[in-house]
Amino acid sequence: MTDRYNARFSQLRKEGKKAFIPFTLLGWPDRSRSLEIIKLMIESGASALELGWAFSDPIADGPVIQRAAFETLAMGSKVSDALEMISEVRTIDSEIPVGLLVYYNMVLALGVDAFFSKAREVGVDGVLVADVPPECADEIIPAASAHGISPIFIVSPLTSEERLDAILRHASGFLYAVSRLGITGTDERYDEQLQAMIARVRAKTNLPLCVGFGISTPEQARSMLALGADGVITGSRIIEIVETAGSKSLLPALQPYLQSMVAAVRQS
Repeated sequence: MTDRYNARFSQLRKEGKKAFIPFTLLGWPDRSRSLEIIKLMIESGASALELGWAFSDPIADGPVIQRAAFETLAMGSKVSDALEMISEVRTIDSEIPVGLLVYYNMVLALGVDAFFSKAREVGVDGVLVADVPPECADEIIPAASAHGISPIFIVSPLTSEERLDAILRHASGFLYAVSRLGITGTDERYDEQLQAMIARVRAKTNLPLCVGFGISTPEQARSMLALGADGVITGSRIIEIVETAGSKSLLPALQPYLQSMVAAVRQS
């Protein structure tokens, strides 16, 4: 099976570029609009995709993404609908790495092995189960490995050396580094320990390190890359732009924003 993450990050490194990974919720604000958002992400030059499934208790997400999740659930969106959408994404781009951000209850709803089997079948490359700590990774690692799915883990300025070692025993694809403590959003404050954390991780692994939580402008993206990150992840700002557009075309607002973020990582 092709390791799309390895292929994409290797290509970026060869070209001296960094990664821009946009996030959106599958099925939000509706199915057709959701696919339109993802298509714009791909056409604008996204390096990889991070796609979420609506969940009733998204503890890692800030108010913007929580609101979108609740709206999606209110429409009756199901896990099967989200999986079907990923199959459609693969018809748009067969090479872009696709990661899922989910919660453990969503995995259990299908059964752990069945979840990872289906994820691979529709073209998923990596899965971040936000509420499964590395100490409990044995709940998912065997199934992820059996089906060729990269387990994605979060590292933060508070990650101890012991926990970092536990994460690195299992992680592949890339590491999701949080820029600050807390939840996702467009807050511009960054933890002063971020640069030290990146250095600590760099000393132990060659896995790409992509920073998320509060990254919403090209300037913020460039600042994260200057600290040593391999890429940035942006979600809440994308949701906000789509909300503001309402029923209007997404092209005038969302495409220029996505292109500005891509330009920022390419010029780093």
